[in-house]
Amino acid sequence: MVFFLQQCLIGLTNGALVAMVALGYTMVYGIIRLINFAHGDLIMLGACLALTLVSVLGMAAWTGTATWLGVALLVLLCGLFCGGLNVAVDRLVYRPLRNAPKLAPLVSAIGVSFIFMNLGLFWLGPADRSFPELLPATNLLAGEGLQFTAKDLLVIVVVVPLMIALSVLVKTTRLGKAMRAVSQDPTAAALVGIDVDRVIAATFFVGGFLGGAASVIYGLYINTIGFQMGFQNGLYAFTAAVLGGIGSIPGAVVGGLVIGLVRALSSAYVGERWAGAIVFAILIVILVFRPEGLLGRGTKEKV
Repeated sequence: MVFFLQQCLIGLTNGALVAMVALGYTMVYGIIRLINFAHGDLIMLGACLALTLVSVLGMAAWTGTATWLGVALLVLLCGLFCGGLNVAVDRLVYRPLRNAPKLAPLVSAIGVSFIFMNLGLFWLGPADRSFPELLPATNLLAGEGLQFTAKDLLVIVVVVPLMIALSVLVKTTRLGKAMRAVSQDPTAAALVGIDVDRVIAATFFVGGFLGGAASVIYGLYINTIGFQMGFQNGLYAFTAAVLGGIGSIPGAVVGGLVIGLVRALSSAYVGERWAGAIVFAILIVILVFRPEGLLGRGTKEKV
């Protein structure tokens, strides 16, 4: 039972990280119906910046409260970096293709993904890099059973408040109402005075900020980053968004947690090599019976 609970804890922690990345996919798709395939590699660049800042600031020697303050600074700076870069990509690449055929922005997103990947290759080099162990690995729980370390606590302390803040932003603020209006009908939103391009840019910034925060947590939790890390993490996050219902913020969270649990339990009881196959097999089965995802809503398309 302790082993099972430990795997569930690992799955929920990894699932929370996947959910944060999935939110970037689902927010952009919900607003402009674009699958931003560059989002995973954007997070890779955020991890590159985090590693550089850790080295420049000498954070490996920091201890106690200074370490946690340093982590908060990393989350803020990497979030702003990824958010700003996401807005720049929207302004330079996606905005000119707003009214183009759907394949044009999709192919452009794949192109941006390759550009980001090569920037990461130039930044990090071809080999994976070790991320310093800034947080202690000691068990925070009494006894020698279930292991709950500072890394697990970090995921909860950062991910949960950011998800709650995003939910409050979308549901209660003026910007959130504008996002929902643009998602339903961009033309009608523009007619009532909403600056559609500004709302879309804000959506890209929020999604990028969450991705930048996720990149810091990923580096601290996994302790290894590489220029190809964006592909696999982006793929799982996109799968989580589709599983939960692409365009649904609660769906992205549920999808990420489900994938995290399935991966952890599959790796523990079946084998690491089968974990990916089992995740996508479950995805296919769910989509066969519920094509709109777990929390998505079926919509009719006008032809």
